Amino acid sequence: MNERLRTAMVRRGLAVAQLAETCAVDPKSVERWISLGRIPHRRHRWTVAHKLGVDETYLWPDLLLAANSSAPQTARSEILETYPDRASVPREVWLRLLSEALEHIDVLVFSGTFYAQTQPRIARMLTERLAAGVHVRLCFGEPNSRAVAIRDSEEGLGGTLGAKIRASLVYYRELAAADGCEIRLHGTTLYASVFRYDDEMIFNPHVWGAPASLNPAFHLRRLDGGTLFHHYSTSFERVWETAQPWLGETV
Repeated sequence: MNERLRTAMVRRGLAVAQLAETCAVDPKSVERWISLGRIPHRRHRWTVAHKLGVDETYLWPDLLLAANSSAPQTARSEILETYPDRASVPREVWLRLLSEALEHIDVLVFSGTFYAQTQPRIARMLTERLAAGVHVRLCFGEPNSRAVAIRDSEEGLGGTLGAKIRASLVYYRELAAADGCEIRLHGTTLYASVFRYDDEMIFNPHVWGAPASLNPAFHLRRLDGGTLFHHYSTSFERVWETAQPWLGETV
């Protein structure tokens, strides 16, 4: 089964009959694309990809592998967008990623102050995702940790990073005990902030002496045979394993 095609159609609220009409094909053809993993004719692939707002190699990654089986090429194709700084990521992108997540939301930051500011109803939005069955994991810096003190010094924040983290945690206190939501505090040297939503991710690498908002951000979509998405999702897991649960207490 082509789960990517099926999921993309669900997210867009597009029925088999509607997609068939768009492509001027029989609905049974669309059903075969989904249930049997059949790859459509080129003109139909382009029509479907345009309608669903995704790249055709995301819906049919075998096309990419057939054209060039090398991992570097696949990795490049995982990159949907590159932003010169995190502040340039449109608010609409953050809202879409969060609202359309169906399985996983993973966030790895030090303070993540911007995350709540960009999405001021963040607690309610995450609660809605939890009700839809999404597993949410949020990982913030431990305010009293050495890693936070070092980052504060590197960025010239004058001892305010710990306070920023505590202020951010206030937004998520009511979620700390919610089913399906886990919040942890880490004390690691953070080389990149990670925001994962199912098979999409924005990662924000850190540059010494520069705040995260001024550093580049990369929008990824996972592809079979790719390495970038896996690399940064593995980074999240490594930090997550070292982090300690936060249940809403004062830190």
